[in-house]
Amino acid sequence: MLQKLEQHLIQNLSFLKEKKLLIACSGGLDSVVLTHLFHKMQFDISLAHCNFSLRGKESDGDEAFVIQLTKKLSIPVFTETFDTNLYAAEHKISIQMAARELRYRWFYKILDNFKFDYLLTAHHLDDNLETFFINLSRGTGLKGLMGIPQINEKTVRPLLDFSKDEILNYATENKLKWREDSSNAKGDYLRNQLRLEVIPKIKSTNETFLQNYQKTRSHLNASQNLIDDYLTVVLKLAVTEVENAYHLNIKKLRELPNTEALLYELLSPFGFSAWEDISGLINAQSGKQVFSKTHRLLKNRDFLILTEILSVNSEEIFISEKIGSMNFPIPLIFETVGEIAEIKKNIVYLDKDLLSYPLVLRKWKEGDSFQPFGMKGKKKLSKFFKDEKLALNEKENSWVLCSNDEIVWVVGLRADENFRVTENTKSILQIAVKK
Repeated sequence: MLQKLEQHLIQNLSFLKEKKLLIACSGGLDSVVLTHLFHKMQFDISLAHCNFSLRGKESDGDEAFVIQLTKKLSIPVFTETFDTNLYAAEHKISIQMAARELRYRWFYKILDNFKFDYLLTAHHLDDNLETFFINLSRGTGLKGLMGIPQINEKTVRPLLDFSKDEILNYATENKLKWREDSSNAKGDYLRNQLRLEVIPKIKSTNETFLQNYQKTRSHLNASQNLIDDYLTVVLKLAVTEVENAYHLNIKKLRELPNTEALLYELLSPFGFSAWEDISGLINAQSGKQVFSKTHRLLKNRDFLILTEILSVNSEEIFISEKIGSMNFPIPLIFETVGEIAEIKKNIVYLDKDLLSYPLVLRKWKEGDSFQPFGMKGKKKLSKFFKDEKLALNEKENSWVLCSNDEIVWVVGLRADENFRVTENTKSILQIAVKK
């Protein structure tokens, strides 16, 4: 197995060479074998062990075992104890999900704080097969059927091409010791049921089943690569990035074959799963929207607009007369100029002597009104936005610059008539939104 892994690393994971690696080690068979293999190959490794406090003395025994293993191999170790039950209750999630969130958050904190290059986990081919069945049972797309990715950002899984039997044989031949997790023998969870009951029966009907699954996974991966190449073309044809949003051209999407499947591939990375609702957006009225946990998809006339869900900052930002520029919440440049140069929506020219400092930058709110430049009389901002045909997300992200509670500029859209530059203006303030 050692020679096979060395060859696998050369062919597929050569970037790991001479890197600083953190191995997630539970003390179980798989992570112990992974640790011994990389130690034999003389990689720069450290171990990280999580005590989830779920099995009492057994959990403490796992931690003690991992510490003893690192002493034997003369490698560093990080340990952390979590109150997993409390975390699950507070966040209203399952124990498994709580443990996953806790460990990966902690692992990545170690990566950042101690300058590790990659995190290695001991997931193997049998784990991948279990994930395949789990995703299949839940209803999934092609990526779900591909199972666990070998590389995911800074997480690498070098043993994904190795079976559980290969790992066990290596441990037995090299007389390695490991800890058995008693919870793995319980049929309480779907993964355990698959591992203990379903998959062994399937394997018994075909001794090459696992190898055939590996071939199938390779074919699925090739198909996904083909789809990704197609999506690159589609992105250029039908998707435009506008400030902090993506605009999907409905007409162009309809002209392409398999529109619903195309939408699935385009939007799945953003956490969308309500596919009937998403496909229904194409024929829905403007204003209808669908949400994932992180993003919103909005129907606005001829486009589907994809935006990230951000917390609204309702605070007021005070701007002094001496300011030259700012980056948050909007990147602005302030400059006193001698004359009006280019006229653009992202640039405003104001009579500086009419301003009272500090200026205030804030989100617009219902009831706001101003006198749009070049017009007589005031207009409510809500009506102004409607006339400008702003999409819902554009309205929500609109900011106003104020002087003495009077709107000076609807940022990036229109200045107020009362602060315009005239022939009597002595000092001109130019404010520009930085690209």
